[in-house]
Amino acid sequence: MTPPEPVPTSHNHSDPAPLSRARRGRRSGVWWSGIYRDRSCWDRLDPAAATFTRWVDEHLLHPHPDLGRDGPVCPFVRAGITHDLLWGAVVECADLEGTDAFVTQQLHRITEDALEIYREVRSEYPDRARRSALITLLPDLTDYQRIDAAHRAYKSEAVREGLMLGQFYPGCRVPGLWNRDFRPLDSPVPMLVLRPMMSTDYPFLAGRADWLYAYFTHVAPDIPRRLRWAIAERMVVEGASVADITALRAHSPDEHAR
Repeated sequence: MTPPEPVPTSHNHSDPAPLSRARRGRRSGVWWSGIYRDRSCWDRLDPAAATFTRWVDEHLLHPHPDLGRDGPVCPFVRAGITHDLLWGAVVECADLEGTDAFVTQQLHRITEDALEIYREVRSEYPDRARRSALITLLPDLTDYQRIDAAHRAYKSEAVREGLMLGQFYPGCRVPGLWNRDFRPLDSPVPMLVLRPMMSTDYPFLAGRADWLYAYFTHVAPDIPRRLRWAIAERMVVEGASVADITALRAHSPDEHAR
C-alpha cells in the first residue's frame, strides 16, 4: 500500500539543514534530529524544545529526594547526551487540531514514523543502541488522554521489538519504581519517548503474557521459547494490582538496570 503523502508537522520541516542528520517521517512529515549535536539550534526550534533540555539539565541529570534510590532521576540520559544518541522532534499545534478522528490519525502517523526512524537510528549504532532514545514533543496537546491512547495503541509493537514507549505529560500519575509517590513521567512538556527495554521494566510489562514473553526474550534469550511462554503465562498480574508499579519491582538496590 502506498503511504499517504506526508504533511509537514514539525517546526523545523521547512529548513532541516541546520539540524545535522535530520530525518523526516514518511507518513507524518515530522523531522527528528540529534538534540545534542547542536543543542543551541535545537533550543531555538520552539520554546518547548528549550524547556525539554532545561528539564533534562535541572531534573533528569540529578538525584531527587523523593526518588527512593541513589543516583540521578534518569541514570541513562547522560550517556545519551555524551554520545549524541538522543533524537527529538517538536510537533506543531496545527497538525493536532480538528476532529477526534483526525487528531487520532495524525498521532498514529507520528508514532509509526517515530518507531521506524528509531529502528534506523539504532541500526546505525548497534554498539550504542542501549543508550539511544527518541523523543517526540507535543507541546500544544492539552488533552493528555490522547497521549495515553497513542501509548496504548503502540506499546505492544514497541515491546515486541525490545523497546519501551513512554507517555510523559504534566501531572502524569504513573508511580515510580522505588517510591509510589514519586511521578517519573510527570514532565513540563507532553511527549512520547522510545528507548531500549531494560531489565528493570518488568513492572510495566506484568499485565500481559505477550509483553512478559518479549521481556524474557530480551533479558533471558537463552531460555527456550516454550519455557519463556510458560513463565510469562504464570507471571501475568491481573486486576488493580497491575497499576502498582512500585509493589511489582523485582530488583534490589544493588541490582542495576541492564
